[in-house]
Amino acid sequence: MAEFTMELNEDQTQVRDWIHGFAADVIRPAAAEWDEREETPWPVIQEAAKVGIYSLDFYAQQFFDPTGLGIPMAMEELFWGDAGIALSIVGTGLAAIGVVANGTEEQIGTWIPQMYGTPDDVKVAAFCSSEPDAGSDVGAMRTRAVYDQAKDEWVLNGTKTWATNGGIANVHIVVAVVDPELGTKGHASFIVPPNTPGLSQGQKFKKHGIRASHTAEVVLEDVRIPGSCLLGGKEKLDERLARAHERAAAGGGERVKNAAMATFEASRPAVGAMAVGTARAAYEVALDYAKTRTQFGRPIIDNQGVAFQLADMRTSIDAARLLVWRASWMAVAGKPFTSAEGSMSKLFASEVAKKVTAQAVQILGGNGFTREYPVERMHRDAAIYTIFEGTSEIQRLVIARTLSGMPIR
Repeated sequence: MAEFTMELNEDQTQVRDWIHGFAADVIRPAAAEWDEREETPWPVIQEAAKVGIYSLDFYAQQFFDPTGLGIPMAMEELFWGDAGIALSIVGTGLAAIGVVANGTEEQIGTWIPQMYGTPDDVKVAAFCSSEPDAGSDVGAMRTRAVYDQAKDEWVLNGTKTWATNGGIANVHIVVAVVDPELGTKGHASFIVPPNTPGLSQGQKFKKHGIRASHTAEVVLEDVRIPGSCLLGGKEKLDERLARAHERAAAGGGERVKNAAMATFEASRPAVGAMAVGTARAAYEVALDYAKTRTQFGRPIIDNQGVAFQLADMRTSIDAARLLVWRASWMAVAGKPFTSAEGSMSKLFASEVAKKVTAQAVQILGGNGFTREYPVERMHRDAAIYTIFEGTSEIQRLVIARTLSGMPIR
């Protein structure tokens, strides 16, 4: 286990600087255009693929960083460039991680390459879990997967929503209910191959922020997929469902739910790092502006009202990063989140991003309210962090229940 350190090593520093350079030279110059277009920035994704940032290998290298800081470092730098474009670049990773974590070696080898495509013909993938009536309450999921034994096929029906890359993805990973009696323990994940009949894009959402990232509904109408597209395989699923039924009969269901919640806990620091990146970007714009903007014959940073805001902004950003790094290190070190440290990092960083970007707009005054300056876009983008991957209210609920010893439902 790597010792915890506050300083990046030489390799990490080189990777950070490389990603930062890409964010500064490629992402930022394109940010305003793709925000206005509200379209997937395919040329930027292609550039990311050419340099190796848009690839499973890149994220695998960061994920297996023994300090745990590879992923948060990468997320912070990409989202410092622009949240919407960065989400378009990293969105496929969620689907890929789902396959890597739950799939067989054959499924990983078959489907991961099809998720990313090639630098000359890039593809994206979508992870489809949320539904119109099942966001935070995953137990309300209605999408069903029924096994047709005669044909060795699964039949999927339902509607997914808030799916990043939904409908435009080459490969969709869909979470569906296979055993309604087991609630959240009766869910399974499925690979929907390219051009599968019955899968279609529903409503594409016109969003307040992260507008360069495609978000849409995915409609599944009698979607038939081969039995081999069940992640992990049917034998493994049958064994898991049998154990769940036994535990439920013995009154052990809550323990299984808490184990599942621990998985979500481990993923939340990455979202916190995204929020830190956006907050840092807005702070830097505000700081530069305050140094050069003069009023009453002097730079506005000479005024305590502005200077103190910047001091608070920088302090809160650094504090948020430290919470993210702590949770990321704990996850890779195998230390349990006994106080919901994963949710803490996501909650605090998300709220910091909203506050800091709002302060940046205020410091820029009328200029900050226009699209001539990027803080307006950053402020809109920051709103998503307190909503997706569990709202701030859900994070507080998880933290409170963990501290009190109550079950997390």
